[in-house]
Amino acid sequence: METPNGKSRPVLVVSRNEAIPVLNNVVVAPVSSTLRPIPTNVAVGPEEGLDHDSVAVFDSVAAVPKSVLTVRLGALGAHRRIDLCRALDAVADC
Repeated sequence: METPNGKSRPVLVVSRNEAIPVLNNVVVAPVSSTLRPIPTNVAVGPEEGLDHDSVAVFDSVAAVPKSVLTVRLGALGAHRRIDLCRALDAVADC
C-alpha cells in the first residue's frame, strides 16, 4: 500500500474476493515486523510472499481506496483463512 508520506507498507486485504471488483474501498490489516503473539495478530512471512516474518495487525484494520494498493506480494493460503477469522473474532470480542 502506498501511504500518504510516499512510503510503501504491506497490508493483508481482508475484503472478500468477490466484492473487491465492485468496491471503491477495501478493508485491510496493516503488516508489522513487530511480532506480538496476541489473538488479534496473524503471523505472515515468506510463505505468504513477504521477505521476513511479520504479523497482520487486525486491531488496526481500515478501509482504504483500492488505488493505494500498488503491488501484490503474495497471498494468505486458504488453509490460513481460519487464522484471519479468529483474529476478526478477537477484535470484536465475540
